[in-house]
Parts: sequence; structure tokens; C-alpha cells
Amino acid sequence: MNRLTRLTSILIQLQSKKVIVAKDIAERFEISLRTVYRDIKTLQDAGIPIGSENGIGYFLVEGFSLPPIMITEEEANALIISEKLIENQGDYSLRKDFSSLLFKIKAVLRTLQKDNIELLEKRISPSYLKEPLKSDSLSIIQKAISYNQTLEISYRAVNKENITTRKIKPLGIYFTSNAWVVIAFCSLRNDLREFRLDRITNKKLIEEVISYKADFDLTQYFQKKYQS
Repeated sequence: MNRLTRLTSILIQLQSKKVIVAKDIAERFEISLRTVYRDIKTLQDAGIPIGSENGIGYFLVEGFSLPPIMITEEEANALIISEKLIENQGDYSLRKDFSSLLFKIKAVLRTLQKDNIELLEKRISPSYLKEPLKSDSLSIIQKAISYNQTLEISYRAVNKENITTRKIKPLGIYFTSNAWVVIAFCSLRNDLREFRLDRITNKKLIEEVISYKADFDLTQYFQKKYQS
């Protein structure tokens, strides 16, 4: 990768998060920290408003944004693979959101790239050995996690026909072999619980705040779950 391409890629990386540490940039591009500092200085000298805080990292000053970036054909191909996997993961809301994103990305492709993408779409298929359980809640659950919000859900328990109303604070989500699961603090049980998304019949964001003081860590959660 030449230096101009790397500088552009560093700008994109800076725009992907609120703060980026120099170590992350160095690891991504396999360069030294000294080179990272030199590249950041070059971008700053070119007028890019990059701020920094000792011990925290670099950030783009609020209000600055890059113009639309042309993606490569290889990057577009990776998105097509992702689309096929998402088509077979069971949640309609995720499939709908990703499809909307992909339409926007395809709009910036050149004609030849579009033709190649259309051919590739016809030649890739996800595994159909397992039929995923259908759901339509992943999008709103992701929003609840991002904004620290509370959800009220109607939930049908496993092997039971009765439906209960729960107020939950979503903390994490994962995909099993055939279903999405949300890990949440349940006000009814006053404890962490897992809810399969295909058993959520209704859901809505509510103003009520559920207090959950613990610092939830998904990796630690799984370690504790599977060690017990």
C-alpha cells in the first residue's frame, strides 16, 4: 500500500469511531507508531482537523466529514457475501436494513462493477442445511443497546403457550445455530435472562428506565455461562 492510499485509509478509520488509538492504526497497516505519528502530522498539515488527547487517542473534530468514498470491487464482493449470509440468518429487520445499505453502495459502483456484482449474486448461496427461526426484532434491539433504552416485549416461553409481558434492558445479542438471542436484564425476574427473538411477539421502546449498575461484558458473560 502506497502512502497516499494509507493516508486516505487512516482518514476513513478516524471517521469510523469517536476516538482511535495510534496502536490500532499501526496494527491495521502494519506500520510503526513513529510512522503513525508522522502520517497524522501530514494530515494535520494538509488542513484535516484531527485532534488528540494524551493517553486517549486521535479524533476528527466535530462537524468534519469525508466526501463519499468509492469502494473497490473486492470490498463490494465482500458485501455480497455478507448479504447472502444475512439472508439466511432469520431476522427480517436485519435483512431489510442491510438491503437498504447495499442499494446505496451499489449506486456508487461503475457500470462494469455492477455487471460483475449481478453475476456474483447469482453464483453465491448460503447454507440451507439448517432453517433459521424467523424473527423481526433485531433492529430495534440493536437500537435499545446503542442508546441504553428499555424495551417492553410480549414473550412466549419455550414449550409454553402462555405469553408474558416483560420490561427488559437489552445488553447483548448473539446468533445460535438457528436463532438470534438477546441477553437482557429483566425487571420481572430482577436478573439477567436470555430471550429468543423468534418468541418475541410484540416489542416497543418505552421511556421507563431500568437501572442496571453492572458493567456488562459479553466475553465475560459467555466465559461464566459455559464454565458453570
